[in-house]
Order: sequence, then structure tokens, then C-alpha cells
Amino acid sequence: MAVKRIECKDDEVTLEVTINIKGSLLEVEERIQNAVNEVGCEATALAIAQHDTDGSPVMTGDIKWTSRSRDPKTYQTPYGDVKVERYVYQTSRGGKIYVPLESAARIIGGATPRFAKQVANKYARLNAGEVCSDLLDNHGRKVSRAKVQSLADRVGSIAQAKEEAWSYQTPPLDGAVSTVMCSLDGAYLLTVNDGWREAMVGTLSLYDSEGQRQHTTYFGAAPEYGKAAFLKRYLKELSHIRALYPDALYLGTADGAKDNWSFLSQHTDEQILDYYHATEYLAKVANAAHPQKTGKPKREQWLSDRCHSLKHEAGAAQTLLEEFKGLREKRKLSKAVRENLEAAITYFENQMSRMNYAAHVEKKLPIGSGVTEAACKTLVKQRFCCSGMRWKEVGIKTVMSLRALVQTEGRWGQFWEKIERYGIPSFA
Repeated sequence: MAVKRIECKDDEVTLEVTINIKGSLLEVEERIQNAVNEVGCEATALAIAQHDTDGSPVMTGDIKWTSRSRDPKTYQTPYGDVKVERYVYQTSRGGKIYVPLESAARIIGGATPRFAKQVANKYARLNAGEVCSDLLDNHGRKVSRAKVQSLADRVGSIAQAKEEAWSYQTPPLDGAVSTVMCSLDGAYLLTVNDGWREAMVGTLSLYDSEGQRQHTTYFGAAPEYGKAAFLKRYLKELSHIRALYPDALYLGTADGAKDNWSFLSQHTDEQILDYYHATEYLAKVANAAHPQKTGKPKREQWLSDRCHSLKHEAGAAQTLLEEFKGLREKRKLSKAVRENLEAAITYFENQMSRMNYAAHVEKKLPIGSGVTEAACKTLVKQRFCCSGMRWKEVGIKTVMSLRALVQTEGRWGQFWEKIERYGIPSFA
């Protein structure tokens, strides 16, 4: 198999490839994949070279750069390695070099933008070894674990550096936004130096007047003491949403953690306790209502009735609290059941002002933080908590940034559009 360059004129290249199609279909498909990669390498090498200068001096700001030489460099592409000769520049003082081609072509860590995008997307979902296997098995690309890790780190560092400067558009929605659900929660992951630490996850969900979720923005932060960086990021995202939907109801929801409510009460119009956290306490109280070993059917019916009441009846939380207190009089409760009962009483007392579920249901407002609970699993648990994984801070930040971009509809494409438009930060 060979690729021939037939013509290269102006902005077009004509290539010819011959493929043997004899044999099993799987064998032929493998040959086709190899041919596609060969054609891709040939065309991409020419495309990269088009971004080079003619060797004349160039200016970046007030710095003048002069061509030192024209040296070959190997770049990683989606199709394979390609070698391109390009002009390398230095100032009159010597020192670091500057390669205009790499800036103009948006080369990231020795890779073309398309390949960097592919690898970073895969690394957001898979570990480095799995990314290598995927590239080899499905794309015919053999890439080292070190290269995958390095390239993903470069893309992640760009995402982190531009979190403050770059804003992203919300995709077109089916209906008008009447409610913005603001929620935050934590999920634990294992770190190299500090053991289990809590990473933070935030969501901003947009709902229409019928209570249908239209869009969710996801973001997270590596474990930190005080959560200052996470809360700053949350407020930036919230400010962007407020500018778009100033007349919406901003509704805060979370579990019972005091810190979460301290934050949400300052930045939302109303707050409501996650309904499903409340029902978890009801499930524990069911064992106090019907503690008998043979009482399972009665416990299940009691729980179903109380959950329905809590969700649909005004003042149900207070009524349930009084019922809980009455269960204290039962003498045949085990220590564990009694402790769970007392915990439920305390929980309901502390959260009573945030448990008006019936009114919210009637207004078709969301009452649960299921989106955020799911985000804790998809943003953190699925990627960071696989068997044997222990993380350093830099790795957590890289993957968290990439996963948030990938999981929030529309952001991954916008992120790369901004790289195309604004270029790569100088550190990268």
C-alpha cells in the first residue's frame, strides 16, 4: 500500500491510494484504516507546513524574533507521526526559541489540535492505559501512556487557566427558563498524600414553567480546605446564568450540610431540602414505627404513606416530626433503631423551614438534587474511584476540568472554538 501525491496546487492537494480488497472483510477494513491513516499523515503534514513563516523576522508585542534555522520536528496527529520542517526563531540575545508555526497552527504539546482534542476527551473518561488501548484498537494509533498523560495535562491546564476569562453560551432551549436550581455537594476520592478527601461538585439546572429540566451546567473542584476556589467558581457560573435569566426564581437545594445552606441562603431566593435525603430518614424511622421482625409489610406501607404525605400535604413535615417524637415512648426499640429515630428528629427540626414540598410540587418546582447526586457519581466517582486509584492534586484538577467540559452540553465544542480563536496560553 502506498500513497502518491498527484498534485499540490494552491490550497488543495490530490492524493492517490491503492488498497487490496481481497480477503475477509475484517482484513480489508484493517487495510482501509491503515490507508486512511497514511492519507491523513500526508495531508496533515502539508496542512501544518502552511502555517509556517517564510523565514522573515517577526514581532510579538515589542519583541523582535529572527529566524535561527529551519529544523525538522515530529508532530502527533490523529493518523500518526508526521515530520515537518519549520523555522525556529530567537531574539538577538539568544535564550528561548519561538516557533511561529506552532502558535499559528494551535499545536498543543507537540500534537495537532484535533489529536489533542481526541486524547483529552478520551482521558476525561478513561485512564491513560485504556486511552492507549482505544487509540490502538480503534484508530490504529500507537501512543505511549506518558504522551497521553502529558497531552491531557496540557489541555487540562488550558481549561483551568481560562476558567475565569472564557464564558460559554447556554445551548438553545425548548422553553423559557422560569427556575434555576442551584445545588452543590461533595464526593470523596483517595489522594496520594492526604488519604480520603472531599472534592466538590456544583450544578446549575434550568427548568421551564412545567418543571422540565432544559439544561445543566456541571463543574467541580479538587479537595481544598475552606472551598474558596470552588465557591468562587460557583459564583462566576451563577453570575453568568443570572445575566441570562434575571427574572427566574433561583432555588437552592442540598442535603443537610450546614456549609451548603450558608452559601445557598446568600445567593438564592428560596431553599428546599433535597426530598430524597429526607425520605432516607423516613426509611430509618419506619423501623421504629414497626420494629417487629415480621413487620416488613407494615414498614413498607408506613414508609410509602409517609413519603406521599411529605411530598403532597401542606404541613406534613411538622406532623411527621410529632409522630417521630411519639415513637420515643415505645420501649422495645433496639439501641440502633432508637439512635436513628433521634437522628431523624434532629434532622427534621433543623430542616423544617426547608421542607415545604407540597407548595413546590403544586408550583411545578423541582424538589430534589438528583442531578447533583448523579454528578457526584459521573464527575467524580466513575473516574476517580476505580480500584487502586490514588490521585495527586494536579491530576484531580486536570481530569475534573476536562470532565466538566465534556459533560456540560455544548461546552467541549465551544472550548475548542476559543482555542482556535484566541490561541494557546504561553505556558502551554
